[in-house]
Amino acid sequence: MTSASGSSRRSRRPAWAGRNYGLLTAAAVVTNLGSHGALIAAAFAVLDAGGDGGDVGLVAAARTLPLVVFLLIGGAVADRLPRHRVMVAANALNCVSQGAFAVLVLAGEPRLWQMMLLTALGGTGQAFFGPAAEGMLLSSVQGEQAGRAFAVFRMAMQGAALGGAALGGAMVAAIGPGWVLAADAAAFAAAGALRSFLDVSHIPPRAPGGGMLADLRDGWREFAGRPWLWGIVVQFSIANAVVAAADAVYGPLVARDHLGGAGPWGLALGCFGAGTVAGALLMTRWKPRRLLLAGTLCVFPLALPSAALAVPVSVASLCVAMFAAGATVEVFGVSWMTALHQEIPEDKLSRVSAYDWFGSVALVPLATALTGPAEAAFGRPQALWGCSALVVVVTAAVLCMPDVRNLRRNTKDMMREVGTGSPDAERPVGGLG
Repeated sequence: MTSASGSSRRSRRPAWAGRNYGLLTAAAVVTNLGSHGALIAAAFAVLDAGGDGGDVGLVAAARTLPLVVFLLIGGAVADRLPRHRVMVAANALNCVSQGAFAVLVLAGEPRLWQMMLLTALGGTGQAFFGPAAEGMLLSSVQGEQAGRAFAVFRMAMQGAALGGAALGGAMVAAIGPGWVLAADAAAFAAAGALRSFLDVSHIPPRAPGGGMLADLRDGWREFAGRPWLWGIVVQFSIANAVVAAADAVYGPLVARDHLGGAGPWGLALGCFGAGTVAGALLMTRWKPRRLLLAGTLCVFPLALPSAALAVPVSVASLCVAMFAAGATVEVFGVSWMTALHQEIPEDKLSRVSAYDWFGSVALVPLATALTGPAEAAFGRPQALWGCSALVVVVTAAVLCMPDVRNLRRNTKDMMREVGTGSPDAERPVGGLG
């Protein structure tokens, strides 16, 4: 009876929703519930300690700087070692750093250098986690339904981000940022436990290479040889930097001065998350043939939230702008993951992902650190209008690249030869990368 019931449940499960896919999705949900609230909590912890916009920017930069420094090493390590072990170790580091940050805030009078140090440890963990996680995700699923699988994964992840941002903003307003940071530490512990059960037996052992530098050079050749890849990474190196500056620094300041504090800002971030859920839901059905053309066109609305903060508009209008930006940028996100899954060899996934991440975050520390000086020199509204304009300019520029406009979806079965060591490898499953 039990066996028949279990068999029935498995038969109702989509072919692409294998064991690893389920564990990765569950862990991502847990992590996003904690981390999106923690981003709000960290900003308001700095402000509650007497810091200003420049201090918030320094703490945000401290998170991203080690991410930039260690990303490429993290990608090479993830293609050499079992990826799930790299992910679990990184989650453990994030758990410890966020737990210490929480204790520091709850004890009272945290110093700026202490918050920067603990935030930097979290960024270091993310540098090793990101490439390993993306490589694990891309290799855990296969098949023609890759785009749908990515969309479902991202819908679950963004739904958790929606809940985490809204709940985090409310919790910061109600009980203070320290407890939100403590909840994030617990979320990292739970997610790491889930990821420890991932099965990597279906991934072929890596052939002995020429060392770390040789692996990095190999990844660079794969990255630099694809104009659509490096072109979009350059685009997002600028777009991500200015959006991070607006969200991490200017957004909390505008919320404090004009919108009513942490609660409304958490609601606005939650609306962005709701938009990403809606965009992912759309992508479970829509399969644009020109993947990157459709995706890149949908990046333009990412300029709306900065413009809304520059005015500043009402909370309701800001929420509309955030929802629109989230929905459209998610179309890009699913299209991007599908393109990577389709075009990049499995044994180079983490290294290519590391170059992708590196380019995408390289300018974030500089942008967040310059938010204070930019506000002092030009004024907050002018700085926010500049953020909005840069998103539009770089997105228009990347559309001039033929490879971006012309890369087409592979409509044939996109099976990867990843071995048969696990049940996930025995059937076509939709990929997530």
